[in-house]
Amino acid sequence: MKFLETNVFLRYLTRDDEAKARACFELFRRTERGQEELTTSETIIAEVTHVLSSPRAGYRLDHEDIRARLTPILSMRGLKLEHKRMFYRALDIYGSDPELDFEDAMAVAHVERQGLTEIVSYDRDFDRISGIHRTER
Repeated sequence: MKFLETNVFLRYLTRDDEAKARACFELFRRTERGQEELTTSETIIAEVTHVLSSPRAGYRLDHEDIRARLTPILSMRGLKLEHKRMFYRALDIYGSDPELDFEDAMAVAHVERQGLTEIVSYDRDFDRISGIHRTER
């Protein structure tokens, strides 16, 4: 198994370096066929979403576009992620709210996965999430 880092996602999704994008495509194709096993982490996915949405990085993709691009990659059968369904849920939340950052969407997905309804935070963005009650302490 190999760990998949941020720049591999970015080269594939942005195709800003065609040679690297092709190499990433081949890696993902082998992974989808079960010839490779990859893993990654919550931090890497968060960084990918941050870079793709950032005006500073030059990509400026909207949340729904990022969700649409990442979901098929995360769905590859050879990509192993602990709590993979939670990533899908976080991407759905993220894709449906252009103001919510991915880290907050992951927090909501964690709360839901644990069967909780309350989050302690000073971030008012959580007030828009149905089924989540934000409290301040």
